[in-house]
Amino acid sequence: MAQKPSIPKGTRDFGSVEMAKRNYIFNTIRSVYELYGFQQIETPAQETLQTLMGKYGEEGDKLLFKILNSGDYLSKIADEELTERNTLRLASKICEKGLRYDLTVPFARYVVMHREELQLPFKRYQVQPVWRADRPQKGRYREFYQFDGDVVGSDSLLNEVELMQIVDTVFTRFGVRVQIKINNRKILTGIAEVIGAADKIVDITVAIDKLDKIGIENVNAELREDGLSEEQIQKLQPIIMLEGTNEQKLKTIAEVLKDSEVGLKGVEETKYILGYLTSLNNELQLDLTLARGLSYYTGAIFEVKALDTPMGSISGGGRYDNLTGIFGMPGLSGVGISFGVDRIYDVLNALDLYPKDSLNTTQVLFINFGERETAYCLPIIYKVRAKNIRAEIYPDAAKMKKQMSYANAKQIPYVVLAGESEMNEGKVTLKNMQTGEQLLLTSDELLAVLTKNRTND
Repeated sequence: MAQKPSIPKGTRDFGSVEMAKRNYIFNTIRSVYELYGFQQIETPAQETLQTLMGKYGEEGDKLLFKILNSGDYLSKIADEELTERNTLRLASKICEKGLRYDLTVPFARYVVMHREELQLPFKRYQVQPVWRADRPQKGRYREFYQFDGDVVGSDSLLNEVELMQIVDTVFTRFGVRVQIKINNRKILTGIAEVIGAADKIVDITVAIDKLDKIGIENVNAELREDGLSEEQIQKLQPIIMLEGTNEQKLKTIAEVLKDSEVGLKGVEETKYILGYLTSLNNELQLDLTLARGLSYYTGAIFEVKALDTPMGSISGGGRYDNLTGIFGMPGLSGVGISFGVDRIYDVLNALDLYPKDSLNTTQVLFINFGERETAYCLPIIYKVRAKNIRAEIYPDAAKMKKQMSYANAKQIPYVVLAGESEMNEGKVTLKNMQTGEQLLLTSDELLAVLTKNRTND
């Protein structure tokens, strides 16, 4: 007996209804990016491990999917190395490529390789799948899509402002209430300086970024394990638990960081960005615990959470001044955001926010009574489709009940029937599948009714 097929954990199949919903998400985000002058690119699913490793921090490196070299990949491995069972060392010799972890590092590689072709500043958007060897759970998958937008070749903070406006516009169009959180890695660096732990900035940011998930006690425990003293941890508490309005928080943190040049620079950048974002539809909050664990962020950082469903982060990003430097092009600044398409999909499902017409179902089905009737209907179907009305004809001259069941199963709102009597009059019968109403119409009248009803949907 053949084994029942399955798919890897953390991956999903998407049927026609799911794909219609996902395309609604893709098309909505794409239209907003293009509204702001962004252009689309694509990069390969595979990147060299040299490109990927060391760009996401130690935790990120552990989540990379590595690809075995082609052919006899063990031919150059000594028996002693196999019996040693040093996984990391072995992987470095038998794997030269990996699946991309995100779209930002491949984009940085793309910019370096295609620098002479690009007009700077370059504004790109990209929608493709990424892979992470994470533990699958609700809202977290091993294969998922990201929808990124980045600007490289400009230091202006207006880019951050526009990216936040893009986020606000996208979720306003979706009808999802969100909270947009903002912080600055320079502020976090300044905090590490003033508590006397400048060399622990990565450990601090990784730990406090987990505050929402594991709580303050577990964060403090992790900081102790990372080597921070009790005095340093205590100095950190009032800072990361700071409350009040954005203005109050900025005023307080500016006083705390008065002796840190880099920290005050982060405060000024944050004040500038917030000053231009007073008219957003969604809530914008300065959150000093926001760290975004990826090690390449150097300035403003953002994260977006849906307010009406517990889904975690559904978008995020930030400024990365040094990313292209690791590929031989120092000094090229960039800033970007990423929309988590799969999580947005789950949010829109949970809140039932997909517009009815976004499902792109067939709008009218022509019943098949036989060869002669089909020959009569095909020119009419051609006219219907020419009006951008989604139409199909049932491929077989099956029983009427079967064809009607097909229309009901696909939730097709209209059915066209053309039998002997209709053909003799040069007309068709249009049936409304919801009301049962039937109209005898010419082809021009049919087009008028279908066009009007499409407009009213």
